[in-house]
Amino acid sequence: MTLDFYRRPVAFSDANTQARLFKDLPDDPAGLAKVVQGLLMHEHVAPAYGLKLSGEQHAQAHVRPVEQMLQAITQRDPRPLSAARAESKRQVGVCRHFTLMHVAMLRSKGVPARARCGFGAYFEKGKFVDHWVTEYWNESAKRWLLVDSQLDARQRELFRIAFDPLDVPRDQFLVAGDAWRLCRAGMAQPQAFGILDMWGLWFIASNVVRDLAALNNHEMLPWDVWGPMTPNDAEVDRGLIDHLAELTHDPDAHVDELRSVYGQGPPLSVPPTVFNSVLNRAEAA
Repeated sequence: MTLDFYRRPVAFSDANTQARLFKDLPDDPAGLAKVVQGLLMHEHVAPAYGLKLSGEQHAQAHVRPVEQMLQAITQRDPRPLSAARAESKRQVGVCRHFTLMHVAMLRSKGVPARARCGFGAYFEKGKFVDHWVTEYWNESAKRWLLVDSQLDARQRELFRIAFDPLDVPRDQFLVAGDAWRLCRAGMAQPQAFGILDMWGLWFIASNVVRDLAALNNHEMLPWDVWGPMTPNDAEVDRGLIDHLAELTHDPDAHVDELRSVYGQGPPLSVPPTVFNSVLNRAEAA
């Protein structure tokens, strides 16, 4: 069953030696999101909390597995995870880290959850900014809900969030494939999608590949590069991304093909080594 595939912690979402830390945490998505917010600090939103991060803190954003994140958190402060850390003492990451930690906690409680890579419409007016959120199965509603576990009270004020972060509207967060489909249909401009100085169709295409990997339980860093990813619009394999966008639009309707396409290996599946485009070096995936 699809739900079972997303119910068990695996790979980066597996707390492994640190799994005991999840035992006494809340069972609900809202309670777990609050715990995540007390443990992590977003690398690029830190100034809004009056923080200037050190080089060592910036380096934390390159940690991939939840297990390693938890090891660092408890080494600095051995208290239970439910104890919010001082803002300056939190583990530094980006949206992907908030999402992965939330997914890992939900899975540890038996709640089907998965990370989704796409674009948020609520950070810059008129822009869809590179972003990750949690998608979890709400049993009572019988549907998948989006949760932005990064949006604590400070960020909800900072970004003037007018919706419930525990049920993010689908027009406020677009999974990467939906962003691609809108642009291909001429209903949105590719240059509105990206982050920092990186915008365009090529960026959307890369996020479609990252979302495919996440749907196969490989939640990579937002700047990990492999396979068909390219910084040049002209080099994008549009037919391939059209197909992947269709599959990732409704993953539950394409379970077997999503597994098959990804499981065939390169170029789509995450290889043993990827290119970290921020540190400009190859790293073990």
